[in-house]
Amino acid sequence: MTGTWKIAVLVTGVVALLVSRGVAASFKVGDEAPIWSGIPGTDDKKHGLADYVEAKAVVLVFTCNHCPVARAYEDRLVALQKDFEPKGVQIIAVNVNKIPDDRLDKMKERAEKKRFNFPYLYDETQKMGREYGAAVTPHAFVLDKQRKLAYVGQLDDSMDAKKVKKHYVREALDAVLAGKEPAKTNTKPFGCGIRYEE
Repeated sequence: MTGTWKIAVLVTGVVALLVSRGVAASFKVGDEAPIWSGIPGTDDKKHGLADYVEAKAVVLVFTCNHCPVARAYEDRLVALQKDFEPKGVQIIAVNVNKIPDDRLDKMKERAEKKRFNFPYLYDETQKMGREYGAAVTPHAFVLDKQRKLAYVGQLDDSMDAKKVKKHYVREALDAVLAGKEPAKTNTKPFGCGIRYEE
């Protein structure tokens, strides 16, 4: 990791600690996922969790446009959807930040540029982030077939794709699809703090 990346991660980590204090992390592994609906996406459609009732698992990832850590994971999310879609898994990305760079118009540009193959939703009410306890971008939540939380935390263990040793979300999905509990159900997410309004 370069010096610039180290500084970026350090700063975003501090911001994450400061911003996430106001978020209730009451959603725990084993709990039923909060239901949401009517959330606009970059495809100009409204989305709800019930729309994906056929999915054998759902990976909800809170992310955004501006964060360097979130950007570092975009290609990995595309690959994750490509690899697991045939197995009945649906990736859903959600942005709840309200700064200009993270508004829906900019999200549409980003989704097109990166060729997202999954829904990219914008919840300007920030309700989803608060209910799920999302603190940083990216912050991943793996929901099983019954839409109970099976895993929460990091997508993997390194911002640098070349240095990844633990693929937490992939391992959690493999377990869930096999009807088992993931070996690791909780990790501490790292990234840019979500900018919740008071």
